[in-house]
Amino acid sequence: MKPLLPLLLLALGAAAEPPLRAAHGSGQAEGFSRLLAKPLQAAQSASAASRHSAPVPPLSRPYVSSLKPQLDADQSRTLAQAIPAKTAAPQVPAPGRVPVQGQSPVPGQPAAATKAPLNRTGPAATPQPAQTVLRRQTVAPLAGGLDRVPMVNDNNPELIVGPGILFSGFDPRRGWNGVPLPRAAAHLNSPLNGAFELFSHHVYAGKPESLDSTLWLAVVAAPRGDRPVRLRLRAGSTALSQSVDGQDPAAPFLPLPTLLPQGVTPIWSGPGSRVATELLRRERSPLLPSEWVLPPGQLSTLLVLPIPVRGLDPLLNGRNLQLRLDSDAAVDIATLAAFGDTRQPPPAAVWAQLLQGELSPKEHAPSPKGSPGPMIYSRVSGVEQGSAWRGRLSDPGQTSLAMSRAPISWPIAALERGTFGTGQVQTPPLSAFYPGSAWAAHGSYGVEYDLSLPLRNDTSAPLSLQLALESPLKSDQALGGLRFNSVPGKAVLFRGTVEVSGLDGSAGRPLGRQGFHLVLRAGQMGPALGTVTLAPGQQRQLQVRLIYPADATPPQVLSLLPVSAAAEPVKQSQSTPSAAP
Repeated sequence: MKPLLPLLLLALGAAAEPPLRAAHGSGQAEGFSRLLAKPLQAAQSASAASRHSAPVPPLSRPYVSSLKPQLDADQSRTLAQAIPAKTAAPQVPAPGRVPVQGQSPVPGQPAAATKAPLNRTGPAATPQPAQTVLRRQTVAPLAGGLDRVPMVNDNNPELIVGPGILFSGFDPRRGWNGVPLPRAAAHLNSPLNGAFELFSHHVYAGKPESLDSTLWLAVVAAPRGDRPVRLRLRAGSTALSQSVDGQDPAAPFLPLPTLLPQGVTPIWSGPGSRVATELLRRERSPLLPSEWVLPPGQLSTLLVLPIPVRGLDPLLNGRNLQLRLDSDAAVDIATLAAFGDTRQPPPAAVWAQLLQGELSPKEHAPSPKGSPGPMIYSRVSGVEQGSAWRGRLSDPGQTSLAMSRAPISWPIAALERGTFGTGQVQTPPLSAFYPGSAWAAHGSYGVEYDLSLPLRNDTSAPLSLQLALESPLKSDQALGGLRFNSVPGKAVLFRGTVEVSGLDGSAGRPLGRQGFHLVLRAGQMGPALGTVTLAPGQQRQLQVRLIYPADATPPQVLSLLPVSAAAEPVKQSQSTPSAAP
């Protein structure tokens, strides 16, 4: 049995939002627990030491039911059926070794070094070299491109340690009522008009002097002009990592199988997984109003949402939020953070006062663009240009995709130093951002991928292909294929839902929309989402949709693979041993 603290740190560490750093040389990831070390040490000192020694329940039906009230009855039954009753508890790395999401290893190295289990009854086990395989195949740039719908990306700081402005698009010369705002550098002067989106992801680690504190997040807005503005919510979702009262929507990091079909009762693991899944299902959270009317000259509070830590050990919680909005005139938007009472949100006057103050402290300054050596991506706080990538994956100059090209893969969420040799960076550019934060929206978090694959059997015999989303080892070099771990790593690099239509159904008829929840680890070949079987000359279109979730680490690939004639992997010895205890 492992203590509860490392499991919770592993879960929340895997939710860390964008990539932070490309490790150089060792491939060692900077642990999320190290990122939280100072606030966590203070918070933990106020907790009883005996609580840290509580054993982790085995991953069984009793464990699933013990997560209530965070799960409703239907979800508990679904997960209890999916998780074997006698599954062994996972080996959890020590807190200082928890991988940070988005860590970028050196091309050709494993996604993250892992910690060997500690043998408490004898000498430590001899580290064994990790084995990788090269699957020879085509890796092609993803066709299509980003739209021009702006998205406010509010993720720096991820760990909020002080109150203040998180993001502000207000004009500091006029504020919301014609009065200048005193801290001009805290505002990006970026009005929004028509269709736009808001993506927000933050973590709160409590206050050392209290076990019952709450961080409150607010979204405020005002018309840029002198007339009222109608703001409509097209779709939106929000979720905590952990609910302390059973009332707030939450999505704990459940130890789910690699592949689960989505059904009437949705499945998710982590708040990013839940938010992306609900948006894919075209749902709107009942916590979110359908519209607002913003009077001119006034600051309107759109949302006030808590991140509570009461009753949690360690004091650590997170929230993900994504809104798809339409305005009938220009508006200014800001997100703010304040500490407050657990049961009562701060009044409107507090938000107006905060908007006239300082920025909440930022974190992780990025490497300069184009600089050599290790790369620190940092986290995003700005306005990105593009919220959806739409593409038709056909042969060059053709209207269809020849099935004989399989095995073939296309990058998803490709980023600087992670293009798999295609040279394609899918990262949305930023039209405005704060100094000391990321200079591009690395990771494409919250971006929807809507892809069509017009397949054509160009051979003289019936042909079957499998469709998969996979998590190969990150590389920026052309390797003649993709590299995978022979045994998937421990770090979870993707938790989210993929929606597919056009797969084989009964009696040879294509299926409609099918949803699949995936949990992919470092260097893992993806499970087949389904097959497509076509006679010679026959054609069929697949449609694939996903929203790149907060609980993921880029990049991944979308793959078409032969069912019975898959490329033979080439074994390669990986000389980097597991990290010593």
